[in-house]
Amino acid sequence: NLSKLTSSTFYSTNWSGSLIVASLTGAFGSSFLYGYNLSVVNAPAGYIKKFYNETWERRYGFSVDEGTLTLLWSITVSIFAIGGLVGAIIVTPIVKFFGRKCTLVLNNVFAVTAALLMSLSSLAGSFEMLILGRIIMGIDAGISLSALPMYLSEISPKEIRGSLGQVTAIFICIGVFTGQVLGLPEIFGQESRWPFLFGAIIVPSLIQAVILPFLPESPRYLLLEKHNRSQAEKAFQRFLGKDDVSQEIEEVLAESRVQRNTKLVSIIQLLRTRTVRWQIVTVVVTMGCYQLCGLNAIWYYTNNIFSESGIKHETIPYVTLSTGAVETLAAVFSGLVIERLGRRPLLIGGFGLMVVFFAVLTVSLTLQNSVHWLPYLSIFCILAIIASFCIGPGGIPFVLTGEFFQQSQRPAAFMIAGTVNWLSNFAVGLLFPFIQAGLQTYCFLVFAAICFAGATYLFFVLPETKNKTFHEISQAFAKRNKVTLEMQEMNHFPAERKSSAEQESNFTSSADNGESKKGIV
Repeated sequence: NLSKLTSSTFYSTNWSGSLIVASLTGAFGSSFLYGYNLSVVNAPAGYIKKFYNETWERRYGFSVDEGTLTLLWSITVSIFAIGGLVGAIIVTPIVKFFGRKCTLVLNNVFAVTAALLMSLSSLAGSFEMLILGRIIMGIDAGISLSALPMYLSEISPKEIRGSLGQVTAIFICIGVFTGQVLGLPEIFGQESRWPFLFGAIIVPSLIQAVILPFLPESPRYLLLEKHNRSQAEKAFQRFLGKDDVSQEIEEVLAESRVQRNTKLVSIIQLLRTRTVRWQIVTVVVTMGCYQLCGLNAIWYYTNNIFSESGIKHETIPYVTLSTGAVETLAAVFSGLVIERLGRRPLLIGGFGLMVVFFAVLTVSLTLQNSVHWLPYLSIFCILAIIASFCIGPGGIPFVLTGEFFQQSQRPAAFMIAGTVNWLSNFAVGLLFPFIQAGLQTYCFLVFAAICFAGATYLFFVLPETKNKTFHEISQAFAKRNKVTLEMQEMNHFPAERKSSAEQESNFTSSADNGESKKGIV
């Protein structure tokens, strides 16, 4: 039962105070803001379009035509993803130079700048400021959605790696829900107050910038990339809440025997590495389906969907609120059970359920004018689609990207995942209004087909990664990558040709001298 699942997850491993604070603070200033910016444009859409029209008329002496206004609004919504793509591309050199934690801290400069631009756009009479702010906020999200999962995967023990990784998804959901709450007419959902919705972004950013610097950097980053054993030991001790971390150090040292003589792998080098070929394909498929499965289309255009379902205009903000609540609860449930059920059944099951509910939603929307109670079925289907997404597909792709690759490959892998993520996000935000106009009530069948294709691929390809090391996961992919286990060893552990004693001695000397040895991959 659920209580046993919960106790198994939370008490089998020591969740230290530093581990909890680091994960919550990191997510609050990162994935929370991503979710918030997905939903925050929904409630004030009418007021922002009016602001665009008034600004246009004041400048040019005539009202903007409907087509131009729709284009401006689509750009405002979807340009967030272009910024995200830029952030995903530049994140690799940033996390290498500054580290995972410092990258998250410095990233708040983008968030604060974007908040000021967007919140002051109405006062300045410039809709360009709002669009520019959306781009910069997207850069912040692109960096944080790669740096945060990387940080969480490297500070967590493998026994709770999935649960801690789901913190990213949980805070995305909380961010969406918060955007919906603040967008209510009683709070900031009024014509005179909508700029405050964007100004509120400053609060999580400042909280993260104040708290996170007092927490340790990723111990794996310190040990494998900075070769600073003493600082890595201190970081492990704080995150694990115990003094004896020799076992954890030894586990990382096994990988360090390879890593200390290598440099970070580039995207081209990673794509050419035969031993991770199917891991890359799986990351691309899961990240593509994460965005193309249709959930962001629901967030971007929730009001229109509920309006088409026959819901009264004044009731829509409160019905929309229920979607955020369902999403948050489903994400929390997934975090509680992921270490018991595993990644594979949650991911495949989530996509499978989405196929079913998208099909039912299509039928409901098509026939709703002939049956008076079908609009309520449409609302149920939307809530069920959201819950199905958050149970698995909403967070597990980020977890898998951190689990599939070794330390030197991880930044490049996250760059690939982030690029696919944001390109797909942009495509959905820009194209969905036209898909909806062309296919009308049948538009969600497109997303059902994508979910079905994703679930089918994962059923045949994805191995279970729960409680497994990187080496064990690589062995699970070895046959599909058409490499022998011996070849796998040569690719990942060539340095073990030397004696373990010599490796250990050389590493300790390097760590003590603060030297970073570099070689060729």
